[in-house]
Amino acid sequence: MHLLLHLTPPDYEAWKADFDANAETRMQAGLTLMQLWREAGGPEVTALFEVNDRARAQTWIDRESATGPTIEARFLKTA
Repeated sequence: MHLLLHLTPPDYEAWKADFDANAETRMQAGLTLMQLWREAGGPEVTALFEVNDRARAQTWIDRESATGPTIEARFLKTA
C-alpha cells in the first residue's frame, strides 16, 4: 500500500527542515519515503510513501494535520 500526500506549507524551508528532522517519527509510523516533489517555483509539496501499517500512518497524518498545514492524504493500492 502507498500513501500520497499533498500540502502547502506557509514556509517551505522551515517545513523541510522539520520534515528532515522527523524521519525517525515517520519510520515509527510505518512510513517509508519513496519520493518527495516540490512545485517548481512554489511552496506546494507532494510526497509518496510506502505504508507498512495503515493505522499507524493514519495516526501520524492526524497528528501532523493538527500541528501543521492541512494535509490531503490518499491511501493507494495497486489496481
